[in-house]
Amino acid sequence: MNAENATRPIRLILVDDEESFVNVLTKRLTRRGVEVTPVLSGAEALRLMRKYEYDVMVLDLKMEEMSGLDVLKTVRIVAPETPVIMLTGHGSEQAAREGVTLGASDYLLKPCDLDVLFRKITKAACKARATQ
Repeated sequence: MNAENATRPIRLILVDDEESFVNVLTKRLTRRGVEVTPVLSGAEALRLMRKYEYDVMVLDLKMEEMSGLDVLKTVRIVAPETPVIMLTGHGSEQAAREGVTLGASDYLLKPCDLDVLFRKITKAACKARATQ
């Protein structure tokens, strides 16, 4: 890992189709020094993943137009080194485990504790940067 990687903010792409959730989480993570790119659809997330590099993706499992699992499958192809943390609502834990099988680095149940999410984001970013 080079010095620039160690000092720059974590670049996070946050993907969820619940706009209010995305807005609140973006504000809270930005206050903690994370550079957040909020995205409201899987298709937009994939477009951005092809264009920019992110340290971590936080991805909702259940979205209207494209499921989180479908997004994850494509991310593993276009940006295989990017850690993906899945978020899922109550009752979808089995699907989140399937996400881990498909290459997600971790998952959390919604609503999630911000401190726990922040720690998982930081840990995933540090691990990813160490391999760069």
